[in-house]
Amino acid sequence: MNTNSSPIPSSLASPASITSGLSAGFQTPESQPSQSSSGPDRLEEISVVIPAMNEEASLAELHERITDVCAEQNVRVQIVFVDDGSTDRTWEKMVELCGAAADHSHSTCALRLRRNFGKAAALSAGFSVARGAIVFTMDADLQDDPTEIPRFLEKIQGGLDVVSGWKQTRHDPWHKVLPSRVFNALVSSLTGVQLHDHNCGFKAYRREVLAEVDLYGERHRFIPVLASARGFRVGEIVVQHHARQHGVSKYGVSRLVKGFLDLLSIHLVTGYGRRPLHLIGTAGLLCFAVGSVGMIYLSIKRILSELGYAEPLHLHSTAVFYYCIFAVLLGAQCVLAGLLAELVISVAAARDRHETMHMHGESMPSTSNTAGGSRLLPNASGYSLSDWAGLGEPDDRANSAQDTNLTGPIHDA
Repeated sequence: MNTNSSPIPSSLASPASITSGLSAGFQTPESQPSQSSSGPDRLEEISVVIPAMNEEASLAELHERITDVCAEQNVRVQIVFVDDGSTDRTWEKMVELCGAAADHSHSTCALRLRRNFGKAAALSAGFSVARGAIVFTMDADLQDDPTEIPRFLEKIQGGLDVVSGWKQTRHDPWHKVLPSRVFNALVSSLTGVQLHDHNCGFKAYRREVLAEVDLYGERHRFIPVLASARGFRVGEIVVQHHARQHGVSKYGVSRLVKGFLDLLSIHLVTGYGRRPLHLIGTAGLLCFAVGSVGMIYLSIKRILSELGYAEPLHLHSTAVFYYCIFAVLLGAQCVLAGLLAELVISVAAARDRHETMHMHGESMPSTSNTAGGSRLLPNASGYSLSDWAGLGEPDDRANSAQDTNLTGPIHDA
C-alpha cells in the first residue's frame, strides 16, 4: 500500500451522517495559505492530532513547541486541533491559532464537536482530515513533550508501523498511576502486545495503520493492539512526562471501568474475531460432552435397576436427566452457531482480503473524489461536527460542500 495515496478509511467516511451535524459550515481564516496549488489530497510529512477539552491555557504554547521542533528538523507538519465539547474558550483559541500567519513549514486546522463525545471520537475526527504520511497523537495538557517527535520518527524510519510512548517516570498522583499500571499489565498479558504504557496519549502511526483500524467507544488506547492483530509492527520508546500546569485532569473512576470492559471486547475481537468457532464451538463441545456423559451414566444406572442390581430409577423425576438434555441441546446449538459465524467471517474475509496486503510498486485504488478536486470530510462513530477551521480556501471549500451535500453557509471566520 502506498502511504502517499492511502484512502480515508471507509469506516470513517460517512458524509451523509456528518451533514446533519453542521450548523455553521466552514470557518476558515482568510490568512490561511492556499493549498489548491498542491491539491487537496496533498500529504504533509507528518500530522499531529490533538484532542482537547477545556485546555485553552495550554494550546498556544503547545502549538509553538510543535512548530519549533518541526522547523528545526526541517519537517513539514499539519497540526489538527479537535475541540471535544469544551465549555471555556478552547475553540476560540484554536481558531486564533488557525488564523495566525503560517509559513511553508506548518499548517493548522481545527474541528469542533457539538458536545463531548470522548477521546476516541475526537481522534477519529482528527484522523479523518490528517494528511500526514505519519500521524502523531498528543494530549493538549503540555504533559507530552514535542521535542520527542524526532525520536518517534527515527523508530518509524527504522521499520516500525506504530510507536507508543512510555511514561517511565510519571508526574501524576498515585491513585492515577497505580490503576494505570495494573491495567497496562492486564492488557499486555491478555493481548500479547508487550507495551509498558498502553494509556500513553503520545503515539505515532503510519497512515495506513489508521486506515485499517476501526476506532469507536474507548478503543483509542488499544490502537497498537488492533494494529498488531492486523500484522503491523508495534514498538515503544521512553518519553518525558511533565506535571500538568494548566487545567484539570479528566481522569475518573468511570474511565477505568470502561477501560476494563473495552479490554474484554478487544481480547474477544483480536483473539477470536477471525475464528469464532474456536470460542463458541469449544464451549458447545464442552456442554455436549458433559450432557452426553450424564446421559450415558443415567442409561447405565437405568439398565442396572431393570436387572435388579440397583434401586429403581425413574428418569422423569430425576433433575439430572433434564440437565443433561439441556446441556446436549445447548452444546449442539453452540457448535451450529459457531459454524454460521465462521461462514460469515469467511465471506467478510474474502471481501476485505486486499486490505491486509502490502504491495510494493503499486497503489491501492483511492476512494477520494479526485475528479472534482476535493476530498470528503468523514464522520467517525456517530459524532457530529459543529464547526471547523483551517481546511482550505473558498474554492476548495465550495467543492467539498458540494461533494458532501452541505447546506450550511460557507464563510470566513
